[in-house]
Amino acid sequence: MGRVWVICKKTFSISLVFNALLTIACCVGIIAGFFFYFPDWKPFAPYLLDGNVFWFVIAAAAINIFPSALLGRKLHTGRFLFHHYFYGFLVIVFAAIYVVLFSPVPLHALFFVNNTSAEVNVGRFFLLGGLALLLDDLPDVSKRVEASLNWLKGKADRAKRFIVVAQGVTGAFSLYVSVAVLVGMVFEPEWVTAANILLVATTLVTGVTSFIFVKRKVWHTIAPKH
Repeated sequence: MGRVWVICKKTFSISLVFNALLTIACCVGIIAGFFFYFPDWKPFAPYLLDGNVFWFVIAAAAINIFPSALLGRKLHTGRFLFHHYFYGFLVIVFAAIYVVLFSPVPLHALFFVNNTSAEVNVGRFFLLGGLALLLDDLPDVSKRVEASLNWLKGKADRAKRFIVVAQGVTGAFSLYVSVAVLVGMVFEPEWVTAANILLVATTLVTGVTSFIFVKRKVWHTIAPKH
């Protein structure tokens, strides 16, 4: 039973990393839309004051990645033949091949275009999933990577107060986006799409996770190895 609980917590950790990546992907697509493709588009207006708020949501998700992965790093689940990062690399490679062969959108533009076809979404899902596995096990990739991450931990430890404030502020923006889009869908029925529902869900999780990490003071427990 104990091992099952450990595996569940590890899965939860990877899921949080995946959600953070998904949040970033959703926001990047929207930002690309009003910056490059539709300059006059004001996403989710008037319920969302400005589309640039998505930059703050990206920041919230990015800040969440490290403590989310750290939840899993503290657990010892063992490995099946190889480390998780190896399977992450495999998933990314095969997903990239799939996108090149079957997706109507080129690989380099996959997260920047408004295309919700099944082929495109499958490619996006597995690329993000592979990246989540890789990030979860990143320190085991090599000693050099582990040393680099340890150096970053040192920098984060010295700036933890700023990071905590930034996490709280950007998390609030993430919740704001989630609520704004949800309210918009209530009053604008044509906005009720799978993409918008996903945006509401992923930004909600990102915002809630940000505040949980702030409340638990996770950045105060992160210190480099000596």
